[in-house]
Amino acid sequence: QVQLVESGGGLVQAGGSLRLSCAASGRTSSRYAMGWFRQAPGKAREFVAAISWSSGSTFYEDSVKGRVTISRDNAKNTEYLQMNSLKPEDTAVYYCAADPRYVSIASDYWGQGTQVTVSS
Repeated sequence: QVQLVESGGGLVQAGGSLRLSCAASGRTSSRYAMGWFRQAPGKAREFVAAISWSSGSTFYEDSVKGRVTISRDNAKNTEYLQMNSLKPEDTAVYYCAADPRYVSIASDYWGQGTQVTVSS
């Protein structure tokens, strides 16, 4: 089992930046892909970004490309999501995910979520 805890969310004005963190604990000796998803009110949870165990591969949803950077520090069992040039449409609860193969909506492990609110 892997436990994930997100932090770093908050209220920010449009154009601002936030850095989300996701700390993993438990069976962290296994190699997991990790990623971020978000869910806005009344909408389905959607993919934001993902990163492989070695950080050799990263993937981004089209609407965040160029504004968001995913990274991880395996020594700290932590992944990060640096978000710049935030827009009101980025407002959502952001969830961290981990999976032995690749992250998806069906991934094995999820955090509890952290709220990001971008004011216009």
